[in-house]
Amino acid sequence: MELSEIYQQSNKPQVSFEIFPPKNGDISKLFDELRILKRYNPALISITYGANGGTRDFSYEILRMIIDLELTPMPHFTCICATKELIEHYIVQIENMGVENILALRGDEANAKSENFCSLDFKYANELVDFINQKTTLSIGVGGYPEGHPEAESTEKDIENLKRKVDAGASAIFTQMFFENDKYYRYVERVQKAGINIPVIPGIMPVRSLAQAQKMVEMTSVKIPDELRKCLEKNPKGVGVEFGISQCQDLINNGVKGLHFFTLNHSDMVSKILDEIIK
Repeated sequence: MELSEIYQQSNKPQVSFEIFPPKNGDISKLFDELRILKRYNPALISITYGANGGTRDFSYEILRMIIDLELTPMPHFTCICATKELIEHYIVQIENMGVENILALRGDEANAKSENFCSLDFKYANELVDFINQKTTLSIGVGGYPEGHPEAESTEKDIENLKRKVDAGASAIFTQMFFENDKYYRYVERVQKAGINIPVIPGIMPVRSLAQAQKMVEMTSVKIPDELRKCLEKNPKGVGVEFGISQCQDLINNGVKGLHFFTLNHSDMVSKILDEIIK
C-alpha cells in the first residue's frame, strides 16, 4: 500500500517504526524485536542504512526479513556520495522485491566531505526525489524538521526546501524527533501555509536516559525541555515511557495521521507507550 493510501485509510493514526541494520551483522535479535512490534499492526517499517550507503547491501537482508514477516518496508535512500547509476540499480532491486515506498533523504554532508572521492550527482534531497519520481512508481516520503534543519539559513528557507521536495513528488513528510508538541503544531501550520497539503507524520523518540537524549541533541537542532531534563536527572527509569505516553496522546488528540517511532532496534519502551495509547 502506498503512502497516500496508508494515511487516508483510517480515522485512527497509523503507527510506523524505524529500525537500522545492527552493527555486528546479527539480525536475529532484530527479528525478535520486530515480531513483538508486529502485534501493533504497523503501517510501515522504515530501514536506515549507514553513512554513504555503507550498509545498503545489508539492508536487502532486512528488507527480506520484513517482507517475510508480512510487514510493509520503507527503505531509506540517501543521495550524498551516490551516483545516478547506483540509485537506479537500488530502485530496480527493491521494486523486484515488491517494495512500494521509500524515504528519500540527502544524508550527512559532513561524511561526504571527509571522503577522498565522492560523487555528487545529487546535492539536495529534492533532486533525489525528482530522479526517483521520473524513474519509478515508488511512493516517496521525505524528512521534515519541526525545529528547523541544522544547516538551514532560516525557518523560511527550511520550508522552501521542503516545498521543493514536495513539488518534486513526495507523498508524505516524516519529521525529525522533537520533545515539545507545540513546535510540531507550529511547524504544520507553516507547512500548510506554504501550500503543502500532504501528511506530516511526527517522529517520536522514546527516551531511555539523559545521556541518550543529549547525544541525539548533539546530532540535531532539537532541544530538551527543562522539565524533561530535570525528570531524567532525578529518575531516568520510567520517565521516558511516561513522557512518551503523554506526548503521543496529545498528538492523537490533535488529529495526527500517524506516529513514527525511532525504536533504536528495541521494542520495550515503544510497546509500553502503545499499550497505553492504543485502545
